[in-house]
Amino acid sequence: MDYIRNQPWFAVLFIINISWIVIEGFNVFRYYTLDAFAYDKLDNLRERRIITQLGFIRKIFILVVITLATASILMHFESARQIGTGLLTSAGIVGIIIGLAAQKSIANLLAGFQIAFTQPIRIDDVVVVEGEWGKIEEINLTYVVVRIWDQRRLVLPITYFLENSFQNWTRTTADIWGTVFLYVDHTIPVTPLKGYLKTLLDSTPLWDGKVQVLQVTDIREQTVELRCLMSAVDSPTAFDLRCFVREKMLEYIQTNYPQCLPKTRLLLEAETNPEKGPFAQP
Repeated sequence: MDYIRNQPWFAVLFIINISWIVIEGFNVFRYYTLDAFAYDKLDNLRERRIITQLGFIRKIFILVVITLATASILMHFESARQIGTGLLTSAGIVGIIIGLAAQKSIANLLAGFQIAFTQPIRIDDVVVVEGEWGKIEEINLTYVVVRIWDQRRLVLPITYFLENSFQNWTRTTADIWGTVFLYVDHTIPVTPLKGYLKTLLDSTPLWDGKVQVLQVTDIREQTVELRCLMSAVDSPTAFDLRCFVREKMLEYIQTNYPQCLPKTRLLLEAETNPEKGPFAQP
């Protein structure tokens, strides 16, 4: 130990080496956990919860190790200790200034702790934020990255998810219901459409077999609104299922009931002149 005190640069290398070993040891534990709790399966709520917490703890752990290592390195240099002693007299003022300047970052950091353990969002959650549909890709110390369906990335401050309303489609389960609305003429027969919807859903693996309903949900002046309701295992599958049902139902109506497609009715009444006939000019 006396040799280390007399050789500060050796002490610096020793501290760096120990810090690297500690961080990599935590990374080994993290990789082991990721293998044990892989979330590439349908029912992955528990796995996503653990991975979200572990990812945030890892970032905090690395930050603490680097901070302690830096402080330990500085303590091995006499000049650094003298500077630190001189700064103690103004530490109160400096602390106030730093606190005011970094209050936004501190708020984000505390919000990160709250999100990691209360978990309004988790890694791989399906959310709708700012009018965009996407999945939570990263939860960092101060911001969250949302991978939008068209591969764009929406970057939001982490406090956004505590201060604003948003939709989380996988908060408790990935199961979701999808809807398809059809607008047809009042003369459409509803019963055959119900039977055809059941046939469609039975023919595709996109449907999970839980919910299938066709109902008349509105009657308007020119059209009748039909709602097809079906369930799927997750939101991407539900989107594909909705597109499939929409296309097939349209084809079915075009082929079997073309007269029931939406139309505008116009009744023309001619003014009858008994002397000149119904179409005579006045």
